[in-house]
Amino acid sequence: MADPRYVPFPDSHHEAPRNARRIGRLDDGERVEASVYVKPRPATAGLDSHEAVLEDRARRHAPDIDRIRHFAADHEFDVIEADARRRLVRLSGTAGAMRAAFGAELHWFEGGGARFRGYTGALQLRADIADIVESVLGLDTRPVAKPRLRIMLPAQAGAAYLPNQVGGFYGIPTTPTGAGECIAIIELGGGYHQSDITAAFGAMGLTPPTVVAVSVDGATNAPSTANSADGEVGLDIQVAGGIAPGAKLAVYFTPNSDAGFADAITRAATDAVNKPSVMSISWGGPESGYSTQGRTTLNTALQDAANAGVTVTVASGDNLATDGVSDGAVHIDFPAASPYVVGCGGTSITVLGGAITAETVWNSGANGTGGGISTVFPVPSFQSGVKLPANVSTGGTGRGVPDVAADADPATGFQVIVDGQNFVAGGTSAVAPLWAGFFALVNAARGSRLGFVNPALYANAAGFREITTGNNKPAGSNLGYSAGPGWNACAGLGAMLGAKLFAALKAAKGSPVA
Repeated sequence: MADPRYVPFPDSHHEAPRNARRIGRLDDGERVEASVYVKPRPATAGLDSHEAVLEDRARRHAPDIDRIRHFAADHEFDVIEADARRRLVRLSGTAGAMRAAFGAELHWFEGGGARFRGYTGALQLRADIADIVESVLGLDTRPVAKPRLRIMLPAQAGAAYLPNQVGGFYGIPTTPTGAGECIAIIELGGGYHQSDITAAFGAMGLTPPTVVAVSVDGATNAPSTANSADGEVGLDIQVAGGIAPGAKLAVYFTPNSDAGFADAITRAATDAVNKPSVMSISWGGPESGYSTQGRTTLNTALQDAANAGVTVTVASGDNLATDGVSDGAVHIDFPAASPYVVGCGGTSITVLGGAITAETVWNSGANGTGGGISTVFPVPSFQSGVKLPANVSTGGTGRGVPDVAADADPATGFQVIVDGQNFVAGGTSAVAPLWAGFFALVNAARGSRLGFVNPALYANAAGFREITTGNNKPAGSNLGYSAGPGWNACAGLGAMLGAKLFAALKAAKGSPVA
C-alpha cells in the first residue's frame, strides 16, 4: 500500500541512461547533494531596479524556503545554502536519507567517458511540500549538455580572424568599451590560463579584461590539455572580451548536471559581487533530452534572470536541424529554445577588403547551425508578428529558434589561444559571446540594463541583414529548414548591422517579461 504521506512526482521521471552501464548501488552512507527549487510566485509589477526585483523575490519565496528547511531538518539533511532570491535550497545527506525522503534508488553508472550517479523512474515528494516544489535536481548527475564548439588547427582552416576583427566586420562600435558592465559566462567544464588571456588580447591589440572564476557547487577553473572543454572556455572569454574589452568577465564553473546548470544560472543572475547584466551560455542539448523538471527549472531560472534585467544569449547548436538526434526527426537545442533568451545561430562569411561581401547559413554537411520549431515551448509574444514555419516533423507550431546569427563556420572562424596553442574555433559557441559582448556595449552606452531584449530585437528588424541563402539540413537529408527573406529557422532575424542596431537598442525602452 502506498504511503499517504507521499505523492508521486512525475516531472522528475528519468529513463535509464543511454550508452551507460550500471556499476553498483550507492551505499546507504555515501554523501549526496541535491538542489531543491521551489515554484515561482508572481512577481510584483513596476519594480525599477535589479536589486529591487531580487529583494521582492526573496520576500515572496521566504516562506517556501522555510518549509523546505523544516523538511530538511526532519530528514537530518544539512542545508548547504538557502537563497530565496534563487528559489533554492541545497541539501546534503546520505544516500539512505535521500532514498527515504524522495524514494530514490541511486546507482552509479559509467559511459561516454563519465561516471555519474543516477536513478530510473520518478521520485516521490512528501505531501506537505509537494505543492511548492518545482524540482529536485542533482540526485541524478548524468551530463545534460555539450559545448557548441568546433575547433581546428590553423592549417586546417580556410580563413581565420581575431575576435575584434569579426566585431569590426559587423560594424560593432569600439566605444564605449563596456567598462562598468559584467558579462557572466557559464561553463560546465574546462578552465583557462591567464597566460592564454594575456597572449590572446595582446594579439588583438587590447588590454586584457578582468576575468574572475566563480565556483558553483564545488566546480573550479580546472584547465587541462586533455580537456576539450578548455577550448569552449577560451573561445567564450576571448570573443566576449574582444567585443567588450572594458567589461569584467565572470566565469561560473559548475558541474555538468541538471543541478549544476540551473545552480550556475541562478548564481550568476543574483551575484551581488560581480553583478552581471549579460549572460552567455554556449552549452546545450536537445530539448527532448532533459527531464521535465530539469527543463522546467532551467527555463524558470532564465525567466528569473530576465526579470532581474539580465540579457541571456545562448548557442543554438552545431548539429543542424536534427541536433544530433538519430530518430529521423528534427530537434532544437535547449536552453536556446527558452523564450527568455536570445538564441544564436551560425553563418559562414566571405570577407574581402576587411568587409563581409557574402554571408550564408553555416552548413558543412555534417555540422552546421541548429534551428527550428520547438515541440515544448509555444510561440512567444515577441514572435507573434513573424511568419514561422511549421515543425517539419510534427507539423506543429512553437517557439522559433534562433533569434539572431553571426559567423560560426570554423572554416571562417576565430583565432584563439587555448592551453598555449593557437587554434581556429567556430560553432554557435562563438555567436553567443559575440552577441553578449555587443549587449554589454549597449548597456554601457545606455547607462541601464537592456534586460529582456527579445521584443526590442523583433521591433528593430531594420537593424539586421537577412541571411537568405542556405539551409540547416544534414547532407543527404531533407530534415531541416531553408533560409529566405525575413525570419528563418537557420539564422533568425539575420546578422546585425552593428551601428544601426546599436543606436536602436540604445534608445529602446525596456520590455516586461511576458
